[in-house]
Amino acid sequence: MRVAGIDIGSRSIEVALLDNALLEKGGSPQLLRADTTFDALGQSRKLLDGLDYDLLVATGYGRKLVAERIPARVITEIQAHALGARHHFPDCRAVLDIGGQDTKALSLGEDGGVTKFEMNDRCAAGTGKFLEFMAASLQIPLEQFGDFALEGQPGLEINSMCTVFAETEATSLMARGRDAKDIARALHLSVVKRSLSMLRRVGLESPLVFAGGVARNPCMVALVRESLGGEVLVPEEPDGVGALGAALWGLRKSQPQL
Repeated sequence: MRVAGIDIGSRSIEVALLDNALLEKGGSPQLLRADTTFDALGQSRKLLDGLDYDLLVATGYGRKLVAERIPARVITEIQAHALGARHHFPDCRAVLDIGGQDTKALSLGEDGGVTKFEMNDRCAAGTGKFLEFMAASLQIPLEQFGDFALEGQPGLEINSMCTVFAETEATSLMARGRDAKDIARALHLSVVKRSLSMLRRVGLESPLVFAGGVARNPCMVALVRESLGGEVLVPEEPDGVGALGAALWGLRKSQPQL
């Protein structure tokens, strides 16, 4: 049985291909990705074109759109990320997923089931979009923003999480001669504080899995670890956790003994 899990996010689309033999060997699934653009359905079709699979399982914000046009089963992002995180780290008890336009905080029971969750999908504050906007404001390429912020010194705080007001704060700090690296670090820290507040509300336990595209940002990872002081685990492909979870769900549903 070969299952394709597709996670249609606001910024990117990931496809994970998983079969029984690979799962038994503990191997890593084949992972494909593309930008979502303004044509999520078209980009999904391009990724899936020519792939050999028996079942497609869709998750992410565009899951229903894809399932309406391409034969697929559907699961929620919460289910998918819990399954994907536990596959990478079987002992994990919490998941923080920060994507392009939403943040998810999950608390997991000993059996891996989701006991409580919270999701921010109404506002860019605390998401990858916030960091993208601030990188542009400071005229730093997004792919360099995390390393740039890592060189900043602690002690500076950004009080507003509203994207517009935070930019105003950053501009004001620049005008007062504050170092851009310190400002960048403070912007990252504001995202971390908001995200960890969500986690604490759902019940933060260690170890924590940090997933999503923002988990590729070295400053975000460093500040989450520093703020928690506990074990923070980052998958090798942090933005592929949802797609992997969707594929795992498909395999388990087709073969319940797995």
